[in-house]
Amino acid sequence: MSESNPHQKKIKPQTLRGFRDFLPDQMMAREHLIDIARSVYRSYGFAPIDTPALEYAEVLLGKGGEESDKQVFRFTDQGERDVAMRFDLTVPLARFAAQHAQELGTPFRRYHIGAVWRGERPARGRFREFLQCDFDTIGTTSNTADIETLFVIHDMLERIGITRFTIRINNRRVLNGLLEKNGVLHQSAGILRALDKLDKIGRPGVMAELVEKAGLSDERATSILNLAELKGRPNEVLGILDRMLAGSATGELGVAQLRELFASAEACGLPAERVCLDVAIARGLDYYTGTIYETLLSDLPTIGSVCSGGRYDNLAELFTSQPLPGVGASLGLDRMLAAMEELGMTRRASTPAPVLVTMFDDSHLADYLKMGRQLRQAGVGTEVYPEAKGIGRQMKYADRRGFRLALIAGADEFAGGIWQIRNLQDSAQIAVPTDAVTRTVVELLQQS
Repeated sequence: MSESNPHQKKIKPQTLRGFRDFLPDQMMAREHLIDIARSVYRSYGFAPIDTPALEYAEVLLGKGGEESDKQVFRFTDQGERDVAMRFDLTVPLARFAAQHAQELGTPFRRYHIGAVWRGERPARGRFREFLQCDFDTIGTTSNTADIETLFVIHDMLERIGITRFTIRINNRRVLNGLLEKNGVLHQSAGILRALDKLDKIGRPGVMAELVEKAGLSDERATSILNLAELKGRPNEVLGILDRMLAGSATGELGVAQLRELFASAEACGLPAERVCLDVAIARGLDYYTGTIYETLLSDLPTIGSVCSGGRYDNLAELFTSQPLPGVGASLGLDRMLAAMEELGMTRRASTPAPVLVTMFDDSHLADYLKMGRQLRQAGVGTEVYPEAKGIGRQMKYADRRGFRLALIAGADEFAGGIWQIRNLQDSAQIAVPTDAVTRTVVELLQQS
């Protein structure tokens, strides 16, 4: 073993800006949220997949739009290959589906939980490396898949424990229909990007961008903004859209799909206040072609959308001549966790085990280990403190880690054939016979 050099310059331990370490309590919260998302996805028949963090640059570039391309981490791999780090999980899915279509068959439902990277400016709830929890249906244009995408988003938020939220929905065909009628469909990319900023820069800012950057006349820009700012109940807005888009096959199809979606949501019991038609939503990525979704928390709207997505019918066309339409959405895990923390919804714990077996007498090591094993075999996560220490030190450890129960036994308890069970939330303590400890622990955990 080499000796350490006392004169060697120490490296300052620090993370890159926009990147983070996760301590155990943070990872506990993340894994809990991932478990919920995974459970809901599986309940709808979505199967897990994974793809590499690196793709050939040509696979990723040009798929999410000009702004997205600027945020891609791109470099030359060992001086040979032009590669880039995935900025979302949808574009890699298009490559994956095209490559494995024959093996998978269609329709194919997948979920993918993995890290993505974007070189954007870090902000509250926004990082350069973050985890996405995606689910998608590939290989069908049926509106049923779009409707069930809404259901998955709704059920996931409800399972997380969020009750006050709004899923804002639009359809790109509605927007494209209006552009078509105004003769500016060829300028759609710039127009949609401008509309997507309506919440951030307001009507005057979007108006200026439509005229100055997208090159629209004041009249056409006003017409598009008037549509984007339509408000009211879904049926009322859809009635207005019927008249505004009459004669545009694209726009009429978008309205029909939205009408079916909202009727299905109502028939299946989704609360009306949680599902909103918002024709201002454009979504910044260029690949969306139909229904689009954004989810806002009513008690924390400024944090942005915590679950977004949409339909993309042409994304795989660069990889295969086989039609592979898709629709899906992504839970913004880090943003959701930031929101939950602000809302006081996260429980601070840095251990997955709810029970700590304390140790006071080295001569009874086997008894402490036996109790820990007995509880684990009953399905109760248990940690055994590794050394015989004072009660104060062990209780401090238990409180810091977030255990719910502590089991205590010293010479007197072993002589009497009992264990003390302390509730670490209210400090209540009871003495229980050794053969009743497991049953009592399970009951106490179920009650708390």
